[in-house]
Amino acid sequence: MATDKIYYYPLWLRIWHAINAIGIILLIITGISLQSGVESWFVVPFDKAIDIHNAAGVTVTLNYLLYFFGNMFTKNGKFYIVKPKAFLKRPIKQAYYYAWGMFHGMKAPYPLSEKRKFNPLQKYTYILTMYLAVPCVIITGFALLFPELIIEKVYNVSGIFMTAVFHSALGFFISIFLIIHLYIASIGKNPLDNFKSIVTGWHHVTGNNGSNGTK
Repeated sequence: MATDKIYYYPLWLRIWHAINAIGIILLIITGISLQSGVESWFVVPFDKAIDIHNAAGVTVTLNYLLYFFGNMFTKNGKFYIVKPKAFLKRPIKQAYYYAWGMFHGMKAPYPLSEKRKFNPLQKYTYILTMYLAVPCVIITGFALLFPELIIEKVYNVSGIFMTAVFHSALGFFISIFLIIHLYIASIGKNPLDNFKSIVTGWHHVTGNNGSNGTK
C-alpha cells in the first residue's frame, strides 16, 4: 500500500495540545481532590489543590485563546466545518464502524486525507467539547473564582451551588471525553502512530485504514 505523510499538526497546534493536555489532567486530579473528603494518596491536600486548580484553570483559559484564534486564522479551522448533507447518517455510519466494523475487517468509512482530518463522529464530538463544553467550564470556573459575580438565587436555589454543580458536570464530561479521545487515538495500524504524529506534526496515512486524527 502507498503511504502518504500529511502535515496535520503545525507547531502552534502541537504547543497548544501539550499545554492543554497537562492542564486538563491537573484540573481533573485537583478537581477530584476538591470534591473528595477521603484521605488517599491520589487526593491532593485541599489547600494545594485550590492553588493548582486555579493556576491550571487560568493557564488552560489563556491557552484556549491560542486554539480558538489559531483555528479562526489558519487552515486548521476548515476541518471543523460541518456540512448539512447526511448530518446524522455520517456519524451513525462511523459509530457502526467503531462498534462492529473495525473488529470484522471493515474498511474505515471516512479515512483520513488532505481534506479530512477527522471522521464525522470525531468532528461533532470535538465541536461539542471544544466550542461548547470547554468555554462553559471556563466561564463557570471563573464565576466560582469570583463568586460575587454569580446571581444570588435562581428559583430560590443558590446560584453558587448551581454554578458549582454545572461546573462539576462539565468537568466529568471532559474527563470522559479525554478517556475516549485517548482510546480512539490508539486505533490504527500501530497504537502509537497518532501519538507520534502530535509530536512530529506529520501523520502517516496508509491506504484506506482506520487511523484517526487528534485535534
